[in-house]
Amino acid sequence: MGGFLRRENRLQLLLQDGGQAIPAIGRTIIHPTRKALMSEQALKELFIKELQDTYSSETQIIEALPAMVEAASSPQLKQAFETHLRETDGQVKRLEQIFQILQADPGGNTCEATQGLIEEAEEIIGEGLPAEVLDVALIMAAQKVEHYEIASYGSLRTLAETCGMTDIARLLEQTLEEEKATDQKLNQLAEGDINMRAFRAA
Repeated sequence: MGGFLRRENRLQLLLQDGGQAIPAIGRTIIHPTRKALMSEQALKELFIKELQDTYSSETQIIEALPAMVEAASSPQLKQAFETHLRETDGQVKRLEQIFQILQADPGGNTCEATQGLIEEAEEIIGEGLPAEVLDVALIMAAQKVEHYEIASYGSLRTLAETCGMTDIARLLEQTLEEEKATDQKLNQLAEGDINMRAFRAA
């Protein structure tokens, strides 16, 4: 019986926290304060990684939009793409401001999702579609990107708010509203004239 107790004493590690002994048989003890710090650090690393992904997405869009402007035949669609190109440049600067606040590097991550969506748009441009149909396809391709960005900025904004980073959350909210407005503008163009012109030309 005495040998069993000695073995039990070796297995049962106790963590003294707030005057109470917490048994820890067969598991590793992590002090609550240390655990909270580890969780906070993991959240920060996740946040920065997702910001880098978004930064990569925006820089890829800046490179891709001029080709979409050139490919569009509708003057209204050309103008919408040109406007969003200027907005995207401002969104990149906003992200760089956030990285400065966090003292983090914006590079080091490639957004493969945006890369794939842009490749789809490039394939569409090269398919030789009639001009009216190509405008419809360009809107669809652009809205896929917008919806991805809306999801990204919405998630980042929410996480920033949760972590108490109010200034960063405010910057992300500005971009989120711009992305929503662009998506709505593309909807209006499709519903207003572009889809109908393609339908009539078919």
